[in-house]
Amino acid sequence: MHTPRHPEPHDVPDSRSTVPRDPYEELGSLAGAPGGEFPGGEEPGHRWSGRSRRVVRREARREARRAARPEPHDTRRAEPREGRRWWRLTGLSRAAKTVVALAVLTAFVALADRWAVLYAEGKAADTIKNQLDLAAAPEVEIGGFPFVDQLVEKKFDSVRVTVPDVPADRVSLQKVSAMAHDVRLDADGLTSVHGADIPELEGDVLLSFDDLSRELGSSQITFRGEGGDKVRAGGTLPVAGQDLRVHAEATVRQQAERGIATDIGNMRLDIGDLATYRPGTRPSEGLHLTRKASAGLAEEDGEAKALLSVPSIAQRLGVPEGAAREGLGDDGKLAELTGSPHFAREARNLDLIDLAEDDPAVLGALGISPDLLDALTGLTRPVLADKLSLAFQLPEPPQGDIRLRDVRVEKDGIRVRLSGSGLSVGG
Repeated sequence: MHTPRHPEPHDVPDSRSTVPRDPYEELGSLAGAPGGEFPGGEEPGHRWSGRSRRVVRREARREARRAARPEPHDTRRAEPREGRRWWRLTGLSRAAKTVVALAVLTAFVALADRWAVLYAEGKAADTIKNQLDLAAAPEVEIGGFPFVDQLVEKKFDSVRVTVPDVPADRVSLQKVSAMAHDVRLDADGLTSVHGADIPELEGDVLLSFDDLSRELGSSQITFRGEGGDKVRAGGTLPVAGQDLRVHAEATVRQQAERGIATDIGNMRLDIGDLATYRPGTRPSEGLHLTRKASAGLAEEDGEAKALLSVPSIAQRLGVPEGAAREGLGDDGKLAELTGSPHFAREARNLDLIDLAEDDPAVLGALGISPDLLDALTGLTRPVLADKLSLAFQLPEPPQGDIRLRDVRVEKDGIRVRLSGSGLSVGG
């Protein structure tokens, strides 16, 4: 017979396990209730009375609010820190304002000093312009700071002066730039500067090739630097109504203490492909046929006959009188004479200016007009060299001394270093 089994204690459902977990139970533990003790003397697992639950909830809320509220001493401690921090910020702001005020004051002082410099530079520029009779006022830059202190002491550490377009004989110097040191002023204040003494000066002079081309009377001639002391000139030159190609070389050298001289060489004027004129009296100089023109005499019967028809010219060409007569009467003999290398070479050696003395009509037959011949005769070596000369002379200062040194030919012009001493401006 089956004996009913009594449930074991652990099989009996615990009524406490069916009770939902109350969240205030955890809050109560946070409130400091000792382990195993509950308000109202109730044992764990026992159902709480309504009054006990309300007590726990109220105390839990109170403890939660108390835990969330900051401690009074934290508030009292934070206030002095904020006060001290604000005091530090206030102090920093005052220091910054002081620095800004000093910076503004310094800027105004510097600005006033610069205004005084600009005024003095303008007065100095006008004085130099009037004294040197310049077309434009120079640029004056006074160095050193502060300017007012230098003005009170009547001494400038440095003054830079740049003068454009300084007349120098036939040409104008594009720029003269100089730096003066230890300048002594003759002044009765800022508004009454009478002059200045310059114990030491150094600078440079630039003679522009573009200005040379313009001022030498022919914009068709150009100059260019060849390096060292060499300058090459090329272009066209109008002569007796014709534009002749001109070529020349110039060697630049210093002349005396304030001048530059040029030695012109290898001058020649080309009359198209017909002839070349080189001024001078040497055999290679004068008016000569070009290689192309002398070789063309074999094809130009008229020009060849014009030369052979004059006995003195035929003799200079090395053609015997009998052979010359045969050539004048027989075109085959003429072509045989003029086609030889000897005839062409001798034709190039002829000075056409000398031929014109024997028979002026010969040059007309060759294509050279009498007017052109007269103009070329007047273009002697000195005359043509003067047309291409690059020489200049610096004006002599009223007081003191200026010297040129270190002449250099550059790509765009001739640059020369200069030095001076004992100079005076104004006064």
